[in-house]
Amino acid sequence: MAAGRSALLWAVLLVGAGSGSIYVADRLILAPGREMERRLAERDEQIRALTERAQALEAAVRLLRHTERRARIVVLDQAPGSDGHLVTRLRFSELDSGGNPIGEPREFSVTGDEVYVDTLVIKFDDAFVAGGDALKGRSLLLFRRIFGDRHRPVDAHILDREGQMPHAYAAEKAPSAFERELWAQFWTLANDAAEARRRGVRALHGEAVSTKLRKGGVYAVTFRSTGELTIQPAP
Repeated sequence: MAAGRSALLWAVLLVGAGSGSIYVADRLILAPGREMERRLAERDEQIRALTERAQALEAAVRLLRHTERRARIVVLDQAPGSDGHLVTRLRFSELDSGGNPIGEPREFSVTGDEVYVDTLVIKFDDAFVAGGDALKGRSLLLFRRIFGDRHRPVDAHILDREGQMPHAYAAEKAPSAFERELWAQFWTLANDAAEARRRGVRALHGEAVSTKLRKGGVYAVTFRSTGELTIQPAP
């Protein structure tokens, strides 16, 4: 009887010791391992988030610096016309990314000393632009017409034809059916916000820049991929 109780006591002690060992092992070995794994997972997630943010910032900076369309205006002459208004004779040249002319430069005479460059622009959703999407990762521009402040816009000189793919885009690559369709249906889409959104387009509208010209001056017209249009004296 006493021997049986002793055996039972030893069994209880052994089970208790085993449980204690498991508890100690969990607390001293396994738990720290799980905590280390959790911390490593959190670190990896933080690194991934920081990497994605850095890539997005890099893309944004690249887009801010990238110019999609360029043109140069050279003022050839300024003199009073027969009606007494100042007439400005200028040369308009569209340029590629290296500053070389695209096609033949064109010369125009405009009434007044302030010139307007009127354009049509297509801007895609920011997500496409920030992500550098191959098809929708840049804003698009058509140089529509040029005129002076004494001109009626309806009498302006035509640069690119509405409804057609801009010459510069057609020259640099074979235009996609998607881009051709956007230009062909420009004003239809401009009045159908739901259909424009379905195509990933944020905005379609006209936009113009102007500046007062000086005889002998050279002016740069630039359009960044983010959709910013500027005109300013060239260096």
